[in-house]
Parts: sequence; structure tokens; C-alpha cells
Amino acid sequence: MMIKTKIIATIGPACNKTDMIRTMIDHGVDVFRLNFSHGTLAEHGAFLELLNAARSEHQHTTAVVGDLCGPKIRTANIEPKGQTLNVGDEITITGDPNDGSPRRFGTNYDNLVADVAVGHRVFIDDGRIALRVIAKDDDQITCRVLSPGALHSHKGINLPDSDISSPSITDRDWQCVNWAIEHKIEFLALSFVRTADEIRQLKDYIKKAGSDIKVIAKIEKPQAIDHLENIITASDVVLVARGDLGVEMDLAQVPLIQKRITHLCRHFGTPVIVATQMLQSMIDSPTPTRAEVSDVANAIMDFTDAVMLSGETAIGKHPIAAAETIRRIARVTEAFLDASGEIRPMIVTSEKLAVTAAMARSVAQFVDDTDAKLVAVWSQTGAAAQLFSKARIDVPILALSSNERICRQMCLHYGVIPRCRPAPNSIEEFSRMVDKIILERNWLHGGDKIVLVAGSPIGAAGTTNAIMVHTVSGS
Repeated sequence: MMIKTKIIATIGPACNKTDMIRTMIDHGVDVFRLNFSHGTLAEHGAFLELLNAARSEHQHTTAVVGDLCGPKIRTANIEPKGQTLNVGDEITITGDPNDGSPRRFGTNYDNLVADVAVGHRVFIDDGRIALRVIAKDDDQITCRVLSPGALHSHKGINLPDSDISSPSITDRDWQCVNWAIEHKIEFLALSFVRTADEIRQLKDYIKKAGSDIKVIAKIEKPQAIDHLENIITASDVVLVARGDLGVEMDLAQVPLIQKRITHLCRHFGTPVIVATQMLQSMIDSPTPTRAEVSDVANAIMDFTDAVMLSGETAIGKHPIAAAETIRRIARVTEAFLDASGEIRPMIVTSEKLAVTAAMARSVAQFVDDTDAKLVAVWSQTGAAAQLFSKARIDVPILALSSNERICRQMCLHYGVIPRCRPAPNSIEEFSRMVDKIILERNWLHGGDKIVLVAGSPIGAAGTTNAIMVHTVSGS
């Protein structure tokens, strides 16, 4: 049986071949990430063609997420490359992106000089270089180096003390949104979210375009922490982007913020992803560090739905080993959680879904009392599967829908195995359909008990209202 934690892998030069993608799916990857911060839309289109070719040949349902850049501030092209800035050095950052020497360089962000003030900190390359602004005029700032490092082109700049005036969705992002709608990908991740209004703006645009793409809110700014509950309830999915959080905030706070976000997402029934440097050492090494293994296990114990690999699969030397490592850690950690007997929490949801949420808790109790090996639910819109996932039922959840898009979007839910099938005409036909899938995949044996959940009529949204214990037929 598959693991319940979902694995997201970033596509890049290390895995941009059809056979490599197929192998990654074999090793448990559920969602593939296109990082719009790197490469052209034409290159992403080529990657998507490879992905779709591999996905069409595989029984394991997978999804695609496009990760929008947001107002990511980067250094200009700097020559010579790699020159070290030493403590006490003074450097100038200008509003001209053509400035590109180590002592005087520009950025890709027009408002940088306007947004920062004397005394503010400026971090470059994930905080490897730390500066403080000591002077400012109309078109440049002067900074003193607080911590040294080698300066390179196109490295990220963080302004932890400054309020960024740029909108979360840039002109480049809107181009990527239109591309994602045209190419029918399943998820879009919005970077540097600060308020729920930014999520609603993107969702409204997608809806008006006639698309059903789900929106992921990336939590990586301190301002987002101040509006966390509103952002979670406005979003389809939440992503804990620990990299920028660790630069913009006290690094010691990041594990606590991760726990707070995953707790709130569980409370509100919202899927959550933990990301950034899960197995960073495996970019070069075939094995992870013990600290990385503990980090992944703790994310699963924090009740994340998914963990995300970035450079490990995009540019790393061991992309398959990284996915397999996540799978091994998840298998052991999930077995521990399933045996722990932890009390399941209430899920806060809309009045419309209150009955389904209550049924999810009841199904979890059914599984405990009957020793059922699997739950099968007809979830036409994916809502029931999402709430069942958040109930943390101890066995896998086979979720069926006649909508292929919904099935792909259910890939992100913990414990859910999505399958697309035509809607059955009766509960009896549904049970035969489930038996056939289970036996063909050798997940269970004839005589094993499972819990069936459906409604009447099957396939109609919002009708999930029947729970029954079913014995798998051996023929």
C-alpha cells in the first residue's frame, strides 16, 4: 500500500526526461512543481509535455503545481563573480539594474530604494551576506557589511525590516497565471502572501477565466503571520515556505511557526505543505543527514499533508534517492502515528460541509471498531476526500470521482488515493468497482473489511450520507 504523506518534486535539469519522471512516480511522487522563478514559459511547456507523457502511462494519479515568482528581489548581473564582501565594507545598491560591480550594483526591483530606510537590514543569498543601510538618497542606498560572503549575480535579496510596496502578483506572474490556465495545470502557488485579499484577487481572476485551478498560499513573510487565520480560510492549500521565513524572521521561531500553521490548517480542514531544504544535503550526497531525517519525520508528526523537494530533484545528483528517502521516512513515521491512538480533532468547516465533517469522524471510529483496512469514498467534488483526509483516518482512503481534474487535485490530500471512474448507478455497483480496483492493485485480499462511503444519487455533489462496512469479494 502507498504511503499517506504526499511527495512534491520540483522539475529541473536533473529530472527532465520522461523515463526519469516515470521512475519518480514509481517512487511515490504525487505532485510535480514547475518553478516559474527559473526558465522561460516555453521551457516549462516542454517540461509539461514530458510530464503529461509520463502521467498518461502511469496508474498513479499525479498533479502539477506552478509556483509563481512574486516580487522576488534579486541582484543584477555582477562581474566579477564571487568577489567576497568583508565585514565593515561599504557598498552601494542603486535603482539601475545595469549597475553590476561588487561595490555598486542594481537589482530587478524599481522600488527598493524607496522602500528601505536608514537602519534597515538587507540580506543577500538567503542571508549569507548581511548588510545594514547607513545612508540613502533618491536613487541609491549605502550599506555596511555585517556578515561577509561571496557576491553573485541574480541572488535573492530579503528586506526583513521594510514594507514592500510591490503587489504580491507581478506582471510576470500574471503571464504565468494565463499560461497555467491555458495549459490546465492543477495548482498555482502564490509567493510572498501578506493578506487574504491577495489570495482572493488571484482566485477571482482564475474563476472569471473559467478555470478551476486551486490556489496555494506560500507563507514566507512576517506580515502573513499577522493574518494567518484569514489567509488559511481564503486559500485552497497553504505552504510553509521555511527558507524565506528563516531569513525574514528569527530562525528559532520557524519550527514554532510551522507547528502553528499545520495545527491551524488541521483545525480548518485546509491541506498544508512543508517545504524548503527537507533533504538539502542530498543535492550532492546519496544519503541524508540524521537532522534532515528528523526534520521530515517531525513535519509528518506535525500533520502536514505533503513535503516538498526543491533543489534535491531539480538540480540534485540523486533525485530518485531523495524521493525514496522521503517515502521510507514517511512509512515509518505514519506507522508510529497510526498506532499512537491520538484523539482526533474537530474540523472547523462551513455549514454546508458540517455533515460530511461529522461523517469523517464517524468513519474514523468505524475503522477503529471494525479493523477495516481501507476507506472508499465517492467524492465527486473532492470535498469529502479533503475532510476525510483531515480526520487522519488510520487507513488509506480510496477516493473516486468521475472528474479527472478533481482526481488530480485530490493528489495533495494526506492518505487519499484518487481514482477517476464513471459514476456508478448504485451502491452495489460502487462496491463492485471498489473491489475490482483493490484486487487489481493487490492492496487487500478477499474477506478483508473496508468502509464504503457514498450518497444517493452517487455522483451528485453534496450527497455523501451513507456509511457501510463491506467485505471485499475474492472474485
